[in-house]
Amino acid sequence: MPEIRLEHITKRWNKFYAVDDLNLVIQDNAFVTLLGPSGCGKTTTLRMIAGLETPTSGRITIGDKVVFDSALGINVPANKRKVGFLFQNYALWPNMTVYQNIAFGLSNIKEPHRLSKQEIDETVHRVAQVVKITAFMDRYPAELSGGQQQRVAIARTLAPEPSVLFMDEPLSNLDAKLRLEMRYELQRLHVETGSTFVYVTHDQMEAMTLATQICLINNGVLQQYDAPLTVYSRPNNLFVADFVGNPSINFIEGKGSQRADGGVELALLGDKKAVFQPAKPLDLPGWFQDRDAREARAADEHKQRASEKGFVEKGNKDETFRYHIDKVEDEDLSPQEEQALTNEDLVLGVRPEFIDIVDGGALEGEIYGAMPTGMESTIKVRIGNFLLTGVVFGSTLFTIGSKVHIDVSGDGVLLFDRRSGQCIAQGSLKF
Repeated sequence: MPEIRLEHITKRWNKFYAVDDLNLVIQDNAFVTLLGPSGCGKTTTLRMIAGLETPTSGRITIGDKVVFDSALGINVPANKRKVGFLFQNYALWPNMTVYQNIAFGLSNIKEPHRLSKQEIDETVHRVAQVVKITAFMDRYPAELSGGQQQRVAIARTLAPEPSVLFMDEPLSNLDAKLRLEMRYELQRLHVETGSTFVYVTHDQMEAMTLATQICLINNGVLQQYDAPLTVYSRPNNLFVADFVGNPSINFIEGKGSQRADGGVELALLGDKKAVFQPAKPLDLPGWFQDRDAREARAADEHKQRASEKGFVEKGNKDETFRYHIDKVEDEDLSPQEEQALTNEDLVLGVRPEFIDIVDGGALEGEIYGAMPTGMESTIKVRIGNFLLTGVVFGSTLFTIGSKVHIDVSGDGVLLFDRRSGQCIAQGSLKF
């Protein structure tokens, strides 16, 4: 199966940039999920690779064949790219049986030669066996469950043996239990077919469980392209940290500076003091210098592009992600003058599983909310006006209003620069 390479791909409508200068390499036999909020550009990216949408500029290569190049005027039509497409709605012919639905596309194949009836029959039964629907070949779509209809759609897509399989939120019409079962089916299909899968979803749980690589997009800009657990544990910025993870990460604002021993001394949660100890050596003043240099280079590059003929200024501007601090009483949300941020303004990211309830813990709080689910409970702990979300494993029952002591464990706490939103370091937090 081929490698897919996107180089400086941009798609815009007037001043709206749906995809902005995307560079991406999808390796052979990868299962890549395009993840992001609604309107971020993930489906547009998928459609451009498939040939259903024409990029404004850039270059797309599938294997050793250039399928799109704006500079050379190359644009190979979708039916010549040898790709399969699986949509959110199954798009099955209601007047055809399962067998006829799967065979329909095969009967229209003309290259390299028309398939004989025997070849079509062998292919139909082979893919039906792969997706386990051989018992339903004479049934019509209306006689099938949602999961069975989805399997028929998958079989029809696999039948012509596409080199790449594109899927645009194919499980969103299924109920929760069936969706989980189909995730296992897709994992198995990926291994058995050896195909490259590119999967669009806004559901981070689907992305985490299915993908070998997650491509996280926001406002048309690539935020991070990494393995699922890397995206979860080492996010590039505040947006990635917030978008991936359920329950969501706790953000805690703090002010502080680096000590001589490398730790970062912080004032946070009102009147609390803590020390963030980086897992690896950190030169915080040097990191800020590098940040300023990157921003200066980006400004110079933008100025240079703006001077080129045909340049169109981006209307949907990129902004630093505005994270949410969970509080008992939210502050006034009316428009206010933004405060000037300094290098002392930092943000901590603490995943719920790092919040431990222990006797003699450094922080005293009270249970503000508790949601037991059997094997675990999601809790909210109130500390002053702030709320921290935690996950406690086991069948412990918590009483709302009861006093508890908590600690922050592990070395997976994240330190972010508040001004740029970029992740600075990973480490531990001690109060």
